[in-house]
Amino acid sequence: MTILSTERLRLEPIDDHHFDGLQAMNRLPEVMRFITGAPETPEQTRRMIALLKERWAHHGFSWWAFIERETDRLVGAGCIQHLGRDPASPHEIGWRLVPDKWGQGLALEAAQAMAGWAFEAFEALEAPLLVAVCLPENANSARVMQKLGMRYRGEETWYERPHATWEITRQAWQERSATP
Repeated sequence: MTILSTERLRLEPIDDHHFDGLQAMNRLPEVMRFITGAPETPEQTRRMIALLKERWAHHGFSWWAFIERETDRLVGAGCIQHLGRDPASPHEIGWRLVPDKWGQGLALEAAQAMAGWAFEAFEALEAPLLVAVCLPENANSARVMQKLGMRYRGEETWYERPHATWEITRQAWQERSATP
């Protein structure tokens, strides 16, 4: 399983030892407002961790816990997964952060690491692009998608709700990464 590093974060594949940090984050209404709309229970967090561990074992990718290097605290989570949890769909990149870390550039920092890893780890035919979705009213996530170099492709239904949908192709990522 792949651990990613950035200047301020260590991205660790989610495992049982992340339970306390994930539950602390996912039980916050302000975190879950744009995801499921409801705080997560401890049992839901346990089930999610079990599922994500299976995905790591089966696919070699899933969700990472964002660990702040300075404090060793879980401050977020993010993923590369199949959009809509359907292996026939493109790969999705996603993230969430604890509220006291919003607006500090950590989502973009983590997203850049995850996107870079995905485009390096997967063959061109397996991952010609990455897609990100957010509820239309989630302007902060949409800004991260823009800063990541993603192109808005419209409103689409994913996860049983309309979402603003963004994408970046492998070629656009490589061109962006090559530009100083």
